[in-house]
Amino acid sequence: MSDERTPPPLKPADFQILLALLEEPRHGYEIMKEVERESGGTVRLEVGTLYRLLARLLEAGWIEEAEEDGRRRNYRLTRLGRRTLRAEAERLALVVDRLRLRNLLPQGDLTR
Repeated sequence: MSDERTPPPLKPADFQILLALLEEPRHGYEIMKEVERESGGTVRLEVGTLYRLLARLLEAGWIEEAEEDGRRRNYRLTRLGRRTLRAEAERLALVVDRLRLRNLLPQGDLTR
């Protein structure tokens, strides 16, 4: 990675789409449902919005088209997309750490 600058924070919908593609390629409807499920319903993407965002993520080089599934177009993360997602996850972890230090979030594992 030649550019060592810290990337700007991702928009919530971009983060959720990249996260939905982390484990496997998906088509648009699967992405919409996974984003809704993973976000606990806080991020809901309309069809038009999703495809506009996918076009932008394609242009940024964070995702690429994968093999087609019949008539459906599938998308997957690129290496750059994985690095971008990891950088955002690390940034969010630092934010959570700062919030815990200020007693705005409980200390320790929140999964319990």
